[in-house]
Amino acid sequence: MRFLTAGESHGPGLTAIIEGLPANLFVSEKKLNHELHRRQQGYGRGGRMQIEKDKVEVLSGLRFGKTLGSPLTLHITNRDYANWREQMAPFGDLDTTEIKPVTKPRPGHADLTGALKYELEDIRNVLERASARETAARVAVGAVAKELLAAFNIQIYSYVQAIGEVRAMPVSPQDLAANYASVENSPVRCPDAASAQKMMLAIDEAKAKGDSLGGVFTVVAVGLPPGLGSYVHWDRKLDARLAAALMSIQAVKGVEIGDGFQAAAHPGSLVHDEIFYETGKGYFRRTNRAGGLEGGMTNGEPVICRVAMKPIPTLYKPLASVNMEDHTPFAATVERSDACAVPAAAIVGEAAVAWELAVALQEKFGGDSLEEMLANYRAYCRRLAAR
Repeated sequence: MRFLTAGESHGPGLTAIIEGLPANLFVSEKKLNHELHRRQQGYGRGGRMQIEKDKVEVLSGLRFGKTLGSPLTLHITNRDYANWREQMAPFGDLDTTEIKPVTKPRPGHADLTGALKYELEDIRNVLERASARETAARVAVGAVAKELLAAFNIQIYSYVQAIGEVRAMPVSPQDLAANYASVENSPVRCPDAASAQKMMLAIDEAKAKGDSLGGVFTVVAVGLPPGLGSYVHWDRKLDARLAAALMSIQAVKGVEIGDGFQAAAHPGSLVHDEIFYETGKGYFRRTNRAGGLEGGMTNGEPVICRVAMKPIPTLYKPLASVNMEDHTPFAATVERSDACAVPAAAIVGEAAVAWELAVALQEKFGGDSLEEMLANYRAYCRRLAAR
């Protein structure tokens, strides 16, 4: 399976094309739009979230709620395009308009490097595509991936563990699943109410200073069989693919699986998960420091990915930069921005993980239809039970 997204932040809309989905997979319009809604929530979001009310329009590959096996095309209209038609016109001559090119790169963004790389004189040509608005399309793709995973009883969860210097205690996959309503109802997606309150206060303080905050979110996948991914080639290792997918999210600067960097400080006896066996249960581990992945493959335990997001670089507190037009210094400014987008990034993280797991599932169990995939999966599970 593969997908491609297209579209600019203030263009007509965002489009995603998914190829390789099995036929007969039910896709819920309600669930697709609910995932987009979840992405737009979170304490500290900016004015753009008040403008866009994202909804998915399916242009191909679906009939009466089921996939056809042909490419699935998803489209999300940008409501704000109505205010940007002249600036984002696909045809015409910029030199004949009164539109001024953007020549002042913002620190922390793709602006300067993108303009240098593509030999662009107008930075808008960079920032429109580099914008995190693109993640709306990826969340839609992830929503479809979640539908495929759900058919195999695989579920994806996320929560925020830290915002700025405020950190909550990690939550076990079992407790997370059992108390997920507390995460969904939290403005910062933190299951610890006391920590959540401190996180919101920290966001308020940063916003009052014209600053922004980053943080850490965790994505957990449960119900996975052992053997997704591969140890055979470097590019088929599932932990590497998950890390790459999560690192591709705007503003993400770090990814760890399981104990991650913490494991580097401990002796091996306190890091590796011992293996046990019980009749009727099979092989299992009583700890999950590896985060559900060993040798590039799922080992049957929950997959745990922890992700570090830097503070949003678009600040009301001016940072120094240089005008590309004449090399004069200036203080970067902004019209609107998020003070913190970590809770929203967690939803994007869910989508990224869901997609990579769905691809690995399809690689392992194949099939042109969902029925064929499920038959292969059940046969594999029977073989595992007999080992």
